[in-house]
Amino acid sequence: MQFVHLGYTDKLRERLERESPFIQVVLGPRQVGKTTSILRLIEDHFPDSALYVSTDDHFNPNGEWLAEQWLIAAGEKKILVVDEIQKIFNWPETIKRLYDNAKRRNSLLRCVLLGSSSLQIQKGLTESLTGRFQLIRAHHWNFHESAAGYGLDFDEYLRYGGYPGSYPLINNDDWADYVKTSIVETVVEKDILQFHNIRNPALFRQAFEILISYPAQEISYTKLLGQLQERGNVELVKHYLKLYEGAFLIKHLEKFSNKKLLQRASAPKIVPLAPCLPYLQIRTEYKPEEKGRIFETLVGSQLIRTGEEVFYWRDGNNEVDYVFRYGRNIWAIEVKSGRKEKRSALLEFQKRNPNARLAIINQDTYQEFEKDPLLFLQEKF
Repeated sequence: MQFVHLGYTDKLRERLERESPFIQVVLGPRQVGKTTSILRLIEDHFPDSALYVSTDDHFNPNGEWLAEQWLIAAGEKKILVVDEIQKIFNWPETIKRLYDNAKRRNSLLRCVLLGSSSLQIQKGLTESLTGRFQLIRAHHWNFHESAAGYGLDFDEYLRYGGYPGSYPLINNDDWADYVKTSIVETVVEKDILQFHNIRNPALFRQAFEILISYPAQEISYTKLLGQLQERGNVELVKHYLKLYEGAFLIKHLEKFSNKKLLQRASAPKIVPLAPCLPYLQIRTEYKPEEKGRIFETLVGSQLIRTGEEVFYWRDGNNEVDYVFRYGRNIWAIEVKSGRKEKRSALLEFQKRNPNARLAIINQDTYQEFEKDPLLFLQEKF
């Protein structure tokens, strides 16, 4: 393995070097190298000025422990980095108190918080730390990072991509067990069930297996509900989707419409955020249609990484894989992966949305697209 320089560390380094007055929050999936990258950043650029602590290394860390680390860093260092911050009870109020007190004394400590539970951390940020933080998003490893660090080719990435810790086990019978138990099950247990009251955990896990078996496909809430082996309601399914999104496992897209109510009522299109997740359900050579869906998922996940609005569109037999909105600009995007080209659907969408720009992404252009999806769309289409 070669050490891979991940883009979000550049952003964090720049903010720490210019002594940004805001708390820096690095948020992203488990097992994508957040801790390794941050420790490498400290070693290379802040070896004498940063204190790194992790709640994983302490039994039942609380607000008092967090305040102690803050005081140590304020006295001996200039930067405090706290990993897995969401495990500390009432951490937002503690950080708010420490930050506000330091600000009043004009002695702000540069603080970096890392976490893997989006729903828990974002709740704390919005409820207690509004106006005090900047968010930096870490992501699953993309193809370029996976190829640079571990030599994966594109077909390998479509099957195994996303979690670098699993790459040494590729072509090994232990790969699937590692991803299921050390990654997915850990996420479910530590980032979801530990913080949310799930009445039927077995049903919740079954819902995930169903969701990732529909990569880049629409599936109605009632159909999802019908496949669960227990009675429930549509709101339950929506709740499950929200929790799996908050744990960085999947994203669901709404149908594009100029009417918000129609968007919210639409059937969700499921986008697994790591290409290896659907492969857990298959573990045999992809059929052409399946491979096309995974490639479409890959394009969708890169669009989602931009933080901009992403939708799909369908009307009868007319289907647009993705609709990407950046400010007033809209792109209707077809992902061409060997399936029949749907140019007529793009033209129909443009007819109804005259300002829309049409884009086609295939495997020949994917790597250029992956480097900077927004810039690619702006320059090519």
